[in-house]
Amino acid sequence: NMRRAISKKKEHVILAEQKAFVYGDEERGIPGAIANGVPEAAAQAIYKDILDFANYAFNKAHAVCYAKVAYDTAYLKCHYSKEYMAALLTSVLDNTTKTAGYIADIREMGIALLHPDINTSEDKFTVEPDGIRFGLGAVKNIGRGLLRQMVGERERNGRFLSLEDFISRMQETDINKRAVENLIKCGAMDGLGLNRAQMLYAFDTVMDSIAGRKKRDVAGQMQLFDMLDEVQESKSTIPVPQLPELPKNDLMQMEKETIGLYLSGHPMDEYRKQLKGSGVIPILRIMQSFENGDGIYRDEQVVRIAGIVEAVKMKTTRNNSMMAYVTLEDDTGGIELLVFSNVIGKSGSYLKENTPVVCEGRLSARDEKAVQMVVNDIKPIGELAKPEPQRLYLKLPTEGDQTDRKARAILKMFPGQLSVVLYFADSGIRRGTTCSLRGDMLAELKELLGENSVVLK
Repeated sequence: NMRRAISKKKEHVILAEQKAFVYGDEERGIPGAIANGVPEAAAQAIYKDILDFANYAFNKAHAVCYAKVAYDTAYLKCHYSKEYMAALLTSVLDNTTKTAGYIADIREMGIALLHPDINTSEDKFTVEPDGIRFGLGAVKNIGRGLLRQMVGERERNGRFLSLEDFISRMQETDINKRAVENLIKCGAMDGLGLNRAQMLYAFDTVMDSIAGRKKRDVAGQMQLFDMLDEVQESKSTIPVPQLPELPKNDLMQMEKETIGLYLSGHPMDEYRKQLKGSGVIPILRIMQSFENGDGIYRDEQVVRIAGIVEAVKMKTTRNNSMMAYVTLEDDTGGIELLVFSNVIGKSGSYLKENTPVVCEGRLSARDEKAVQMVVNDIKPIGELAKPEPQRLYLKLPTEGDQTDRKARAILKMFPGQLSVVLYFADSGIRRGTTCSLRGDMLAELKELLGENSVVLK
């Protein structure tokens, strides 16, 4: 209440000064904006801005705190990159979208993201000499209690040496077959001497065998020969056939299923070369643009994206036509697609899970929802035609002026092989350079030069 009272008092003071600002105050010797040659409408608009700012003005102490936090985080990210990014990932452990964004940043920084590991992982993301280790807390069906039991056993009796050793030592804990299966699928047991195909084949049998052995022990049914068998069993492992490892795509899908992310790569990796120069925009870049409000991508803007169909949900609209809600994901992030009956009629056969597609459509940002895309066209990536060589034409007023310098600075930020022609209107001179074809770059150039002065053909 005290804060509100002070705020209201200050607002009253600021409003009282509006008349002096615009029209002057003879007693205090203030001539006012109009007397100084400023139009009344402009003066009123300026004072409105002052009033709006006053509603969220920083005092010096507040500004210093913000500056210190900004400096501290920048320092940590620069000098303790792995520790900083590990802490960020831990802070969004249950948010797959934010986790995917930070992982993309980590890879751009050249930091390795290491698989979960039953011998080294904790519940959160941790730092190792080789990179950032994924936390076991992010693995599905691994509860906090089981995680504590696993880490406790590891700390008391050392590393787990094999699949059989792990299951035997964890027998009296909250472990179950689903938890073991998920640990295998996410790669957390890759260091136990068997590949994932072998472990998925054997773990069920191993768990049943060890459980049966424990029951016999508890029931006191061990005879002399049982004891000899037990000694023999302790020296050998339950036999596992020599199976080849699963295909890479299967491994990636298992990681996606158990962690919500691809760690061994991404199904889009094999298509990246094919998509180069096609105008496809990474999904994360679009989502970040809307989140940051930087205006690079806007509501109603038409863009092209590519990714893997993760989920499809069909729905009947009020006029009895079909529409689909489609989750599309590339190697940077995901977005929801709205596909209406006209597109379903042409391309509905491509709307299947795990299908790689290219989509062109209109971005839609409504209410507080995450940005969506209303699809105009969808086709398999394999059918994407090789783009014809293009050239970017820029029309500028004068060579060497501020606009020219800004335009060249933007082009330098996006190096590539796309030919660029700079045409200077006053002299008719043309200059050549190169850049890469990027939607965000084109948006910046159009904002600087105007829509009609940036032409790609």
